[in-house]
Amino acid sequence: MLLLLASLVVFVIISKRNQIPLILLISFPVILLNAIIYYFYPCKLTHTTMLKNFREQINAFIDKYKLRSLSDVALFGLITIVIHFAWRSWAADALYWPIKPFMDWAYEFMAHQVFVQSHWFDVHILGMDITTIDNTMYFSNKGYISITAGCSGLKQFSQFAILMMLFRGPWKKKLWFIPLGVFIVHLTNLFRITGLSVVLLWQPDYWQFSHDYLFRPFFYVVIFFMWIWWVEKIAPLKEN
Repeated sequence: MLLLLASLVVFVIISKRNQIPLILLISFPVILLNAIIYYFYPCKLTHTTMLKNFREQINAFIDKYKLRSLSDVALFGLITIVIHFAWRSWAADALYWPIKPFMDWAYEFMAHQVFVQSHWFDVHILGMDITTIDNTMYFSNKGYISITAGCSGLKQFSQFAILMMLFRGPWKKKLWFIPLGVFIVHLTNLFRITGLSVVLLWQPDYWQFSHDYLFRPFFYVVIFFMWIWWVEKIAPLKEN
């Protein structure tokens, strides 16, 4: 029901902005996510016999051919992709409506925290000579790194939290695992900025490649392994 309400809100937002193609882009994943939620969290009041039988048939097929791990990975990928594009649409088309002031503050706050902490590590641990102006670090070789909203890690925090809320598992464990995962994602972001600082200082020709194809995907590698930890060790299927 929550996702149905969310789909209605998204529909209204996009319709007001005349983004008709995006309605189709958003509506299909939202409907699919509704099916996923009902699949993992069946409700006796709303679960029809047909849907229940379909779920049992799917489960039987998955168990018969030992596809549980593969189906979980496919579900992880689907949810991750849907959240990614829904977030981008929310940012670009809806401008974070209806909480834009909060999102602006959150981006600014987290970007500054990442800047302060990564700068401290670069200077006090790695011994780099850095000059700072606002949220920008200037290095001795005239290179610089600006910590902007996109470097805050806020999207990745939200992506991980939403993924875990949608995926199966006991909520009493999610209450501690989600904050732990968000903290690990933040440490990953600090490692990313520090790594880019090292590349910029000693191998500046590889900085753009490292930024786009090495450290950015590393976020999702970390999230994937935390998800495996959750599925395999913390909330295996037999507990649900």
